[in-house]
Amino acid sequence: MAKISNKVRTLKIVPALIARTQLGQILRRVRQNHERFVVDKRGEPQAVIMSVEEYLRNFARQPAALAQIQREAKAKRLDLLPLREINLEISRYRRQRRSNSQEETERFARPR
Repeated sequence: MAKISNKVRTLKIVPALIARTQLGQILRRVRQNHERFVVDKRGEPQAVIMSVEEYLRNFARQPAALAQIQREAKAKRLDLLPLREINLEISRYRRQRRSNSQEETERFARPR
């Protein structure tokens, strides 16, 4: 995803009819120029259209646990692992977990 500069952005107000008929163009401008639009119906703001990246950065709060995991992964340079290695690690973990689960099931299933 492209980096967005920190310059102040203005909201462009668009009537709902225009937003509906020109949605493709609005989405292109949002994606390429990082513009924001307020969709207006009968003089009342109804919705805001902005990029997902900008929404996540400005409005979606990241759970503290996830932020901590990301910091630890970055410190250990795990954020640089190729996708193939990540998938292998996930597979290993799942195999181990299944194995442990089966052992516990067998242990509790034995007559006492």
